[in-house]
Amino acid sequence: MRLRNFRCAQICWRWFEVSSVRVGFIGCGGIANLHMNNLSRIEGVELVAFCDVDEGRAKAAAERFKGNAYTDHRQMFEREQLDAVYICIPPHAHTDQEILAAQTGVAIFVEKPVARTLDKALEILEAIKKSGVINSVGYHFRYFDGTDLAKERLAGKTIGMVMGYWMGGLPGVYWWRRIEMSGGQIVEQTTHIFDLARYLVGDIVRVSAATALRALHDVPDLNVPDVGVVNVWFANGAIGCIANTCMLRMGYTTGVHVITPDLIAEVSWSGVKFIEPNRTEEIRHQRNGHFYESVVFVEAVKTRNQSLIRCDYADAVKTLAVTLAALESADRNGEPVEVPNLSAEGG
Repeated sequence: MRLRNFRCAQICWRWFEVSSVRVGFIGCGGIANLHMNNLSRIEGVELVAFCDVDEGRAKAAAERFKGNAYTDHRQMFEREQLDAVYICIPPHAHTDQEILAAQTGVAIFVEKPVARTLDKALEILEAIKKSGVINSVGYHFRYFDGTDLAKERLAGKTIGMVMGYWMGGLPGVYWWRRIEMSGGQIVEQTTHIFDLARYLVGDIVRVSAATALRALHDVPDLNVPDVGVVNVWFANGAIGCIANTCMLRMGYTTGVHVITPDLIAEVSWSGVKFIEPNRTEEIRHQRNGHFYESVVFVEAVKTRNQSLIRCDYADAVKTLAVTLAALESADRNGEPVEVPNLSAEGG
């Protein structure tokens, strides 16, 4: 396989600081195009290769950015000299994409969730750890400036409880409505809320969940629930409840509320709200989380500084473990499930 012949030269070449970052894409759908748009605004980034199982999408992206189109990611790794790759594919579609990138010495940005199963995620994590490549996962809530402010003001506070929400409608892509492909809303979408709760409060060690299908019975081939609620227990003793629905015909609310005796911090898409005795302050985000996560990733690749990344692959696997434990609990009629301790895995 030609990939083997390129590895040594490519990995050795990357010992030197990168001034221009050559980026490839695996997956050229909606979220990938958002990242392409953001990367095209960052100085020193070249979008050079685009891979998708839908040849039309790959070609459209390649034509737009004057790169090369592929339908096979293995071929892309063989032919292109990449500094970084964005992997933007459905949860069930992760096979060897990240592993080949790591073996080739290519920095990795993965859209959440990182896999459909914990076994696959741990296999990929092992390859990333072995290679030492720069790695990041697209939990963009961590990159809002309002999140920074909430984390700063919550420091040292006694956090009693957390309330989280993702309330909206059903995404249009087919794979999302199949539990075996997406994991459903808890795993694929509300993962942002579980991750933000972990980022602000700490690791979640136990969950108890309930889900139901209440309104979307008429959607063809749907087997995911349209409502769900997950009780969570944090390692520091705090408790919480994270609720979601995909049955709405309008927008509603998304975010995390962290409650302490004298401060409530509410982080949402638009900003952060602080509620204190006799005082309420609302601050809009000044920084676009989606854009800034790519700014940071590119800088980390250029300088080979993993410490810049706010959510590496290992941390994202911990969030996946929480959501998969919630699915298990729901299947067991709400029986509490312990979240695997992935610190023992070195993550």
